[in-house]
Amino acid sequence: MIEWFAWLQVAVAALAGIVALGFALRSRGPNDYTLGAALLVGLLLLAQIIIGLIAPSMGNVPTGSLVEFWMYLITAAIMVPAAMVWALLERTVMANVVLGFLGATIAVMVSRMHQIWFINLG
Repeated sequence: MIEWFAWLQVAVAALAGIVALGFALRSRGPNDYTLGAALLVGLLLLAQIIIGLIAPSMGNVPTGSLVEFWMYLITAAIMVPAAMVWALLERTVMANVVLGFLGATIAVMVSRMHQIWFINLG
């Protein structure tokens, strides 16, 4: 895991969540902005998967449980397309609420992955 990339992911996910909730508060359904932001979050998670595969072989090993890190990452990566499919199928305000909570959830999960990789001592 690359530290600056993790914080970039947290910021993008949080911003994507705020944008989606903002559209929900204005009683709008999902659109290119909310789905595009969720797609960006998903692409960043895909990049994190690649980084997570390569980093240990380059000497950047986690201080916490690698299994726990991967469970967070895989779960986060599955959540994004699931929420996007739901938003495409149910084009209501609640879909934006789900996308908003998705952004917040991914931000927290990436923050936890950062803790597992850098901060835990065993």
